[in-house]
Amino acid sequence: MRKAKPKKRYILPDPKFRDVMVTKFVNNLMYDGKKSTAFTIFYDAIELVEKKTGDNGLDLFRKALNNVTPGVEVKSRRVGGATFQVPTEVRPERKQSLGMKWLISYARKRGEKTMMDRLAAEIIAASKGEGAAVKKKDDTHRMAEANKAFSHFRF
Repeated sequence: MRKAKPKKRYILPDPKFRDVMVTKFVNNLMYDGKKSTAFTIFYDAIELVEKKTGDNGLDLFRKALNNVTPGVEVKSRRVGGATFQVPTEVRPERKQSLGMKWLISYARKRGEKTMMDRLAAEIIAASKGEGAAVKKKDDTHRMAEANKAFSHFRF
């Protein structure tokens, strides 16, 4: 490598829960730099989750995120003209960011009226171990399991 590795940026915790993970989630949720709107959507969704389930919303959010984070993924690797899907373990930061991105993207694709309702519904579904984001994780794991024979091509 010619250049030095870039410094790791540290993210400040969010104002309400004092949690760095919430800020990372809101940063992924944000469109066009509208962070306060993203925070409003997230906090209202957590409130709605608490209202619907009666449990602590932040704990349910953490459980949902934990149910969505993948352990393994497949990466394409060309060997002698053929492309193989090689299963590799996911490093912890990528696990977290993939889980957040899947949770947000599948919440956006839901049918509810507002983003707050969609996010709340997806968090509730993911915490129960169902929903589209959990299905994505299961599909990823299934694909890695199916291609276990190519694991010797690891990078």
